[in-house]
Amino acid sequence: MEAKVRVDQRTKRLLTRIRRGEIAVISHAGLDAVCARGLVDAGVAAVINAQASLSDRYPNRGPSILLDAGIPLLDRVGEEIMTALKEGEKVRLQGSQLHRDGVLIARGELLTRETVERAAAAGQARMREELTRFAANTLEHLAAERDLVFQVLSLPDLKTRLTGRHVVVVTRGEGYKDDLLAIRDYVGDLKPVLIGVDGGADALLELGLRPDLIVGDMDSASDQALRSAGELVLHTYPDGRSPGRERLEQLGLPYVTVAAPGTSEDVAMLLAHDQGAEIVVAVGAHIGMVDFLDKGRQGMASTFLARLKVGHRLVDARGVSQLYRGGVNLRQMAALILAGFITAGTVISLSPFVRSFIHLVAIRLEVFGRHLWRLLGA
Repeated sequence: MEAKVRVDQRTKRLLTRIRRGEIAVISHAGLDAVCARGLVDAGVAAVINAQASLSDRYPNRGPSILLDAGIPLLDRVGEEIMTALKEGEKVRLQGSQLHRDGVLIARGELLTRETVERAAAAGQARMREELTRFAANTLEHLAAERDLVFQVLSLPDLKTRLTGRHVVVVTRGEGYKDDLLAIRDYVGDLKPVLIGVDGGADALLELGLRPDLIVGDMDSASDQALRSAGELVLHTYPDGRSPGRERLEQLGLPYVTVAAPGTSEDVAMLLAHDQGAEIVVAVGAHIGMVDFLDKGRQGMASTFLARLKVGHRLVDARGVSQLYRGGVNLRQMAALILAGFITAGTVISLSPFVRSFIHLVAIRLEVFGRHLWRLLGA
């Protein structure tokens, strides 16, 4: 296989520019499901990972997603590959070897279904131990991050009104596409405020929806998404640092900042809550331990506290799709037409005037038809 390469230390950032048929060169330990699905959707020809795609702590799903899609995954090539290759140059992948201009430049392990299944079984056996560590770490950080519950986020005035409105918070988590499709009628009919959490903004654009707000550190949203949003809310560390600030300034885009611990997903939900949203609908939200381990987090203190605060206003997208049935389906339309015919028939049968009028129209149509027939016959 020969193709052009796209190289980036951040897989999510790479997804914003890689094209179909190209080879993704990444440095991603324990490849997570969301990034793997992004690579599949992008139509990459192959993936070359400088690090180990399989986690030795839990059964991460990324490698199996790529193999299920028929995408070769060359693993543990070494960090040197990230500087040895230039963006856009062509390479040839032959088995476990990578060549450029006929010269061997790297080799790794070409993952197989058997390799992935063995790693998954080993990871599953360690889940109990990992769960214990995860829970302990969550409890340890609960006290440190309790301000998420007891303090209102310090925000500049937003142009977008959230008070009393429904708000949809879109995170590019597992199943986010199915979640969005499930609530398409709800979004079309009720016109809620749409908040994209970083790459969640691109998920909205994929369905032809424009994000009203983008909340996050702006590392995985595309330039197109950033330019299309109504407002940008840059999530910074509590000390004010943020890796995305420079990018927004280079693009010349206005933004406001919010300093808070936790994930940008947590901050987006808290922002909606503190701004008086009536309902907060979560799309692609991270809810399970594997979701958080995929994100490289060792606990979920901030997320637990954020959900605790938003609690009574928070609804999962799948719940909305079951409770909300917007629009008019074919059965409803047929019933409406039938009711119209029944009503018209009832009026005609009870009104002498209407019966006389219809009879007169019928006679005139009959006379007109006979006259037309004579003309045509002549």
